[in-house]
Amino acid sequence: MAVGAARASVGRIVRRGLMLVLSSPSGAGKTTLSRALLDADPNVVLSVSVTTRPPRPGEVNGRDYQFIDGRQFDAMIGDGELLEWARVFDYDYGTPRRPVEAALAQGRDVLFDIDWQGTQQLREKARSDLVSIFVLPPSVEELERRLRSRAQDADDVIRGRMRKAAGELSHWAEYDYVVLNSNFEQAFTEVTSILAAERLRRERQPGLSDFVRSLQAKL
Repeated sequence: MAVGAARASVGRIVRRGLMLVLSSPSGAGKTTLSRALLDADPNVVLSVSVTTRPPRPGEVNGRDYQFIDGRQFDAMIGDGELLEWARVFDYDYGTPRRPVEAALAQGRDVLFDIDWQGTQQLREKARSDLVSIFVLPPSVEELERRLRSRAQDADDVIRGRMRKAAGELSHWAEYDYVVLNSNFEQAFTEVTSILAAERLRRERQPGLSDFVRSLQAKL
């Protein structure tokens, strides 16, 4: 997914985009952090997943998810149209390939709100483009409180999410960074700091060599 050779313009170094993954147990805050990042940074675009689950109240098709049926989902897998996919709570989720590749080629960063299974698949396919962050809740009690405060899920669903959280937490060490979300403002600052630093990696700036040569030519 790397961008080809690019020319550096005056005062600007051409770079390729990166894939920024936020993962966490349900209720730990990754979706809230994702929305805040999208609002704050126009160069970050959300990878809109396809899913076979029905929309929740307030969700909009094409904005939050692309809601499709199981037959369509299987066809996308068969045609190689998904970068990653996983089954979560009896529903399928996946990442369409084409929008992601187009955004990276334009030097835009793509944000993923996915679980550890999807992150593993992305790492296998695009390790050099991937930056992964695992978001931890401050406590089990706070995790349950956040799940219940949504008032969207029945008690049995919440219990299922709490049980699943134990397995999800076991994958924290597979991520590049870990952020503790006990204070939203602090967690958000840490996420944006990670993104800023990763954007400056030399290997993510294919226009850097041309830019330096343009400086040398004028000395």
